[in-house]
Amino acid sequence: MDGPFFMDAVITPHRSLSQRGFLALIGALTAINTATAILFVKMGAAPVPIFLGLDVAAVIFAFLASRRAATRRERVQVTASQIRVVLETAQGTETLWLSPTAFTRVHLEGEAEDETDLQLRLSNRGIAVARALSRPERLEFAKALDRAIMRARAGTAMV
Repeated sequence: MDGPFFMDAVITPHRSLSQRGFLALIGALTAINTATAILFVKMGAAPVPIFLGLDVAAVIFAFLASRRAATRRERVQVTASQIRVVLETAQGTETLWLSPTAFTRVHLEGEAEDETDLQLRLSNRGIAVARALSRPERLEFAKALDRAIMRARAGTAMV
């Protein structure tokens, strides 16, 4: 992209469970399920440990899928000439949106708490951005993005 950036934001999903926390959670779940399995085997319910093992495997699979989704990054860049939205994943980088700054506008859609959609609009096309942010963060990002576009149109450098 040519010229100075008026905005160069990288948006990543928030994951509150660290690797160490994940291991502690799986360790505790395994210990509880092992103790429960021993109890059920002593009572004569031999198939129950199989289901408890499947339970642990399902939790591990769900957390690994969540961790993989957390590697996605959305990058929003604004220059005087264009706006670019790029999705960065573990597999590679994909450019999703390119539009001239002069004709692109920020659009908020939806009134409900979880349904506020932040979009960049150009004529009849649009792309949702900042989907990984909470509603208040998305509203704040919309204001910052709108200010960056206005500064880019005016040619005022980032402070």
